[in-house]
Amino acid sequence: MGEQTAPAAAGRWLAGRLAVVTGASQGIGAATAAAMAAAGAHVVLAARDRQALDGVAGRIKDAGGRATPVAADVSDEAAVERLFAKVTDVGQLGALVCAAGVLTSVPFAGTTSAIWEETLGINLTGTFLCCRAAFTAMLPAGEGRIVNFGSLSGVYATEKFPGLAAYNVSKYGVIGLTEAIAVEGKPHGISAICLSPGAVDTQMLRRANPALRPGLTPDDVAELIVALLDSPLAPVSGANIPLFSNA
Repeated sequence: MGEQTAPAAAGRWLAGRLAVVTGASQGIGAATAAAMAAAGAHVVLAARDRQALDGVAGRIKDAGGRATPVAADVSDEAAVERLFAKVTDVGQLGALVCAAGVLTSVPFAGTTSAIWEETLGINLTGTFLCCRAAFTAMLPAGEGRIVNFGSLSGVYATEKFPGLAAYNVSKYGVIGLTEAIAVEGKPHGISAICLSPGAVDTQMLRRANPALRPGLTPDDVAELIVALLDSPLAPVSGANIPLFSNA
């Protein structure tokens, strides 16, 4: 029997909703999960690191929020199916934020098939698998909101850096995927948007380019996501929103 969630509070679409956040063990995903829980959502946290997920869930609960951690590798179709089966057991899914991602900086000539497949498998295929499962789960309610993550690295005519061929391609793909979901979601009340940040102060960025000065924090991005989810998304469904550094 699924959990009965309370009606949304005035002006807060997220309040009382059930949401999934992938990549929720650290960085943007963890910050977003905490911000969504603070806005009244029951957040299902997904990532590969169960111990880290438990820590994020514990902090959310200590702050009075609701969180359910589920270990899952988004690049594994069977794992994604298990994740969303557990989501269905909790209640009716309202929102999905796909924040899981990897970045391996390596010269193009040294980009192995394993690096290519891991990067596209998590960043692009993982986003597809989660969006497809969420889209299906949202259909019965006739509404739902999806936020995906591209990158300035995946936006046409922005500056590109060496060593990011696989990452760039994966993020171009996420932007196109979001546009496709928006088209098919419109008749069903399902909206999808993509955020494409520049340099965000995360462990992934520090590993990839320690010299790059980030101009955004995970909390900055999380606050924007909550504001977007709490706003009418239908008019901008399919949009990609570049987030330029404010440094």
